[in-house]
Amino acid sequence: MVVSIPLALLLLVVVILLVRSGYVRIGSATACALFGFFTASTGIAPLLTGTAGAIARMISAL
Repeated sequence: MVVSIPLALLLLVVVILLVRSGYVRIGSATACALFGFFTASTGIAPLLTGTAGAIARMISAL
């Protein structure tokens, strides 16, 4: 998926900004990252990838 790398970088920047601003602590950010990592290895991963791709296509069509 072409959009996955830039989307991952965008989400990384958002997480870094939230941690630096104090809205999210490093423990919470780590827990969310691990949740995403482990979710990617389950059966729901294709559904999540397809949904993210559909949203990206919808946004790029605007």
